[in-house]
Amino acid sequence: MEKLRLNKFISHNTKYSRREADKLISEGNVRVNGKTNSDLSTQVSYDDTVEVHNKKIFKKSEFTVLVYHKPKGELVSKKDDRGRRTIYDTLPKKYSHFISVGRLDYASEGLLLLTDASAIASALMESDLERVYYLKIKGEVSEAMKDAMQNGLELSDASKGGHAMSKIKSMSFAPFVAFHVFGSSGGYTKLKVMINEGKNRELRRFFAHFDADITDLKRVSYGRVDLGVLKSGKHRFLTTSEYEDLRAFLKDNKVYY
Repeated sequence: MEKLRLNKFISHNTKYSRREADKLISEGNVRVNGKTNSDLSTQVSYDDTVEVHNKKIFKKSEFTVLVYHKPKGELVSKKDDRGRRTIYDTLPKKYSHFISVGRLDYASEGLLLLTDASAIASALMESDLERVYYLKIKGEVSEAMKDAMQNGLELSDASKGGHAMSKIKSMSFAPFVAFHVFGSSGGYTKLKVMINEGKNRELRRFFAHFDADITDLKRVSYGRVDLGVLKSGKHRFLTTSEYEDLRAFLKDNKVYY
């Protein structure tokens, strides 16, 4: 029987995040097989009896996935110490425990997936599913840029384009799955790119390396899920066929929830 860290077990099967689970464990609110357990390193399986606030946790067999059209000017975060608006200020309160599948930064927009099952969020984030973006960059697409998109890029210093507080410096960029340049005008170029990674501000770091800052970034698809005509600030559930595709993906990748 597969073993999971206690906080992961709790977050997989309840509304609590891993951080919230850690707090519950540390404060003595979790019991394993009838005994209070405050050890964060504890590993459990589904043969064990785990209780939170004296309520037994049962294995979660169903899950929900939302498609949200994130507008510019919202953070993908539970809260912000600077008081900026987050996606959870827009989404109905009943989805406040949903986990985002990766992030879109404050200045970016487009398709964001959220789910109430952390195992599924992790599987999607770590997958090589294709993500499609429409971009607008300063300047033109150079031959060096095209070469890097086709063949990949290794940067010992990829801080340019990253968040000022980011501790990530070096970064390896895999070849883009595909890209198409629409054309340039007024000192800007519009293009469509397809990648199968989801690293921290990956596209902004990539183009900033060539002094071609991204001024507009919109994600329009993630795997088989497409943004379609969903309006900015609105959300929807996955369709039946999208759920079927997701379940097939989870089965192929041996993800159990």
